[in-house]
Amino acid sequence: MADRENPLTEAFFYILLALRKPNHGYGITQEVEALTGGRLSLGAGTLYGALQAMLNRGWIRVYSEDTTSRKKKEYLITETGLAAFQTEKNRLEELLKHAKLMEEREYD
Repeated sequence: MADRENPLTEAFFYILLALRKPNHGYGITQEVEALTGGRLSLGAGTLYGALQAMLNRGWIRVYSEDTTSRKKKEYLITETGLAAFQTEKNRLEELLKHAKLMEEREYD
């Protein structure tokens, strides 16, 4: 799947991280802000655009939907989404490993 080979945006990365347990839009926003110490604040357009894209890719699914209260939906990461997340996590770990290696060489 070509999508999994591309780097994830920071928003996608944190949204997938926040969806390891069922969560709704506001909850995702709050969790991302808490994880990043307020550095990353997801606007509604960014959040719901990303959720729609991830639904289309099969990375997340609707976990539950409350049709009586503003149609609040909870989302959950899928196995495909976990694989995409893990691929990105591995890519980031490799980048950091190489950066540390190069920094160590500078001081030798």
